[in-house]
Amino acid sequence: MGKAQDKLVDGLYGLGWAGVKKLPEPAAVALGRRIADYAWKRRGKSVLRLESNLARVVPDAGPERLRELSQAGMRSYMRYWMESFRLPTMDPQRFGTDVEMKDDHILREALASGRGVVVALPHLANWDLAGAWAIGHIGVPFTTVAERLKPESLYDRFVAYRESLGMEVLPHSGGAAFGTLARRLRSGGLVCLVADRDLSASGVEVDFFGAAARMPAGPALLAQQTGAVLLPATLYYGDSPKMYGRIHPEVEVPKTGTRTEKTTVMTQALADAFAWGIAEHPQDWHMLQRLWLDDLTDQGERP
Repeated sequence: MGKAQDKLVDGLYGLGWAGVKKLPEPAAVALGRRIADYAWKRRGKSVLRLESNLARVVPDAGPERLRELSQAGMRSYMRYWMESFRLPTMDPQRFGTDVEMKDDHILREALASGRGVVVALPHLANWDLAGAWAIGHIGVPFTTVAERLKPESLYDRFVAYRESLGMEVLPHSGGAAFGTLARRLRSGGLVCLVADRDLSASGVEVDFFGAAARMPAGPALLAQQTGAVLLPATLYYGDSPKMYGRIHPEVEVPKTGTRTEKTTVMTQALADAFAWGIAEHPQDWHMLQRLWLDDLTDQGERP
């Protein structure tokens, strides 16, 4: 990406943050839907990849059903962006009314134990809104990790945005994030990680909807190293303006096996929880990139 394109991308996101948050909520919702439908009708690479991914999640869906799901998926994806642009200006009291989290007692009890908690979740619905809910409704700040984006100014915008909501954001690159996360957990803190895609050499191979994919080892390794509680979480929008979610039961560290074996078992358990949530609400899974290993190798790529 050249400097001119970097400036263009950053400028467009800047317009989004500056402009959308000033719109009345109904206007922002309508704008998001129009943008989503426009992108969906163009049938670009991202839309086609979304459909390909959804075909694995809903294997009995025919072409018409897949097109319906991908249109709903693009609308869900743009809802995420419209909400995210507006989150810093929202009344924090709304985080308790606009988000309904099932079995949140599991999270509260885990935090009360003092062991530290890792919440791992997939790219479902609005994970930033879920984070704002944890801060505003449960009253617990947390630490997360963000992948460095290009241009650097765009990454800085994302960090500033999330920090404005009360999150501590660490860069993914550089190698220092794991140590900082471990320290936060040992002090009884909360760490939240989006964990349904990792194409690096350190990714853990899992069975995901019947085919091999790679997911991050970090959540399982943090739980093993610090004794923290590892909790999967899944989210969805449903038919109302609310966002819904579920805190799943703890993924426990196996009592036997090597660290690698334990990490594989725990990451597979996370993948199974993610698959449950994605299968229940496939249109809210914002995976517009390649994920499964055979999709990568088909294109001559390597994870």
